[in-house]
Amino acid sequence: MADHYEVLDVPRDADAETIKKAYRRLARELHPDVNPDPSAQEQFKLVTHAYEVLSDPAQRQQYDMGPQAGFPGGFGDFSDIFSTFFGGAAGGASRGPRSRRERGQDALIRLDVTLAEVIFGVTKELEIDTAVECETCSGNGAQPGTQPITCDICRGSGNIQRTVRSLIGNVVTSAPCGSCRGFGTTIPHPCPTCVGQGRVRARRTVPVDVPAGVDTGVRLHLPGQGESGPGGGPNGDLYLEIRVTHDDVFNRAQDDLLCTLEVSMVDAILGTSVTFPALDGDVTIDIKPGVQSSDVLTVRDRGVGRLRGSGRGDLKVGIHVVTPTKLSSKEKDALTAFAQIHKAPPPKIASFQQGIFAKLRDRFF
Repeated sequence: MADHYEVLDVPRDADAETIKKAYRRLARELHPDVNPDPSAQEQFKLVTHAYEVLSDPAQRQQYDMGPQAGFPGGFGDFSDIFSTFFGGAAGGASRGPRSRRERGQDALIRLDVTLAEVIFGVTKELEIDTAVECETCSGNGAQPGTQPITCDICRGSGNIQRTVRSLIGNVVTSAPCGSCRGFGTTIPHPCPTCVGQGRVRARRTVPVDVPAGVDTGVRLHLPGQGESGPGGGPNGDLYLEIRVTHDDVFNRAQDDLLCTLEVSMVDAILGTSVTFPALDGDVTIDIKPGVQSSDVLTVRDRGVGRLRGSGRGDLKVGIHVVTPTKLSSKEKDALTAFAQIHKAPPPKIASFQQGIFAKLRDRFF
């Protein structure tokens, strides 16, 4: 492989401006639009590749250092030494070109569901903005009717070998081809839709089956529903992190649903039957006479479906007896008469309690 400085006809200590001027001068002489000679075209490719390397400070430094660039802090792995000196693994085997087809990236999206939806599970249509395979070129990146062609610089190997003088003599080093970026092929006519990438950004709909019993923090795994890979590569995976939104009436304790039912003092004394709407339809419960605040009534199998296993949890209804704060004179007279007949014991001191809701919480949990 010819020396890049010799190709551009510049000294090794040439500055960036000198290298740029040399490239422009040679490009005007060798460009295919100016010089149709096939040999000139080959020389133009060499000039372009030499300029790509020497115009980049990092690539130029690595090129100038030769094999020593592979030993920044020690000799490292033995196979890396062979790779640096001989362009491949130990034993002299050269690396092949890298594939344009790559796996797409995984994606993580948060999905909000209601407490009602997680009772039985739900199917949702999720719209996401992601990379999808280009329909124009079917993912190969080339304009319809054309195909990628073998790189003329590396002859399809994806690597460029060059001989570099060093303290230990002449050694052969290998680096990805700057013309094809290591693919071994070039795309002379890129697809106009994806500009040679094989994929475009688009919005697509993904059906999601949310199982019953999921809770906030649970992640669902959808294989192959992530981004499409470059060059028509396979899709990555999609992960959905569940967040169960707040409900104003019902709370959740594992597979059970919790709510509080306000009962009037009269209904608490005499008993009654109450029908109220739950998350999955109406529920009817019988309140026995003498029910107390903080009593918990259980309705079997009206809770959340179990994520692992069959059946459902329960609905637990905490009773809160509401005492009227304003009474008419007639109501006061009736209650006074009731008190004279009932002869209730006087109030007495009892163990400390942190209110009705604290007691309900202790019963629930």
